[in-house]
Amino acid sequence: MIEETIKNFPKQFAWDPEIQNKEQWKQFESFILVGMGGSHLAGDIFQAAALGFNLLVRADYGLPSWPLGVLKNTLVIASSYSGNTEEPLNAFEEAISKQIPVVAISIGGKLLEMAKKYGVPYIQIPDTGIQPRMATGFLFKALTKITGREDLLSQAAELGVRLHPAELQEKGKALSQKLKGKIPIVYASSKNYCIAYIWKIKFNETAKIPAFYNVFPELNHNEMTGFDVKSSTKNLSEKFHFILLCDSEDPERIQKRMNILESLYTTRELSVEVVDMQGASRLERIFSSLLLADWATLYASQFYGTDPEQVPMVEEFKKLM
Repeated sequence: MIEETIKNFPKQFAWDPEIQNKEQWKQFESFILVGMGGSHLAGDIFQAAALGFNLLVRADYGLPSWPLGVLKNTLVIASSYSGNTEEPLNAFEEAISKQIPVVAISIGGKLLEMAKKYGVPYIQIPDTGIQPRMATGFLFKALTKITGREDLLSQAAELGVRLHPAELQEKGKALSQKLKGKIPIVYASSKNYCIAYIWKIKFNETAKIPAFYNVFPELNHNEMTGFDVKSSTKNLSEKFHFILLCDSEDPERIQKRMNILESLYTTRELSVEVVDMQGASRLERIFSSLLLADWATLYASQFYGTDPEQVPMVEEFKKLM
């Protein structure tokens, strides 16, 4: 199932999102996207694709403690793939109670029931039975529609023919081979933080292994010192494999930092993999990189004998809540 989901991912960009209750929708200049897990990843990608755009991604209950006057001039976007996630439902209810503008994105569930009840705008994304983390194409297009970014919507539509998952399959498989018995740590520039973050999530949710991420230049001021290998710490450091996501559009100083860190780590006999982000546009580089992560984590799952699709521990946690 998940292999077919990866191969069919570009088809998500052919979908044309439609705003329901559109007469209640209007343009805003400030946005808050509230969502958890895979339901907020499109917001993170949006931030990386539309640098400087006034969108806050909130993965928590309720709304920020901003003055009410500010919130009333901000569009709250409640995003829940299932429609039943309690944190965005809580934010939706708070927005309704305080008469703060709100819209919803979901396949259905309680969230869309409430959107219909209160007559607020919403976009219903296709329910294809895939996991939220694999539905970023649908969620991204819905978000670009809600925010009125027709330019990004047009660029996203082009990905349907520009992305070629099958061409990345062997590269992902090769990367997974190098990761056997290792804990991945993914590094990227600060503007590409979301890409490193989503790579980490895919290792967690698909492969079911620990994984971590960090960004340049901050990690050069702290984290890297934890890998200044000594004989007494070598048995700790050698458990990690570092993946550096390099973007040709990263600032020159950031690229230099990546090169220096690669040299410092390899000199200390640490495992380092440099992965170049490839694509003609920023969106293509982002989503191509994430498809590579999909393949690498799928093959890692096969190596460890884990279920690459379902997340039973999350479901167990929800039941205990």
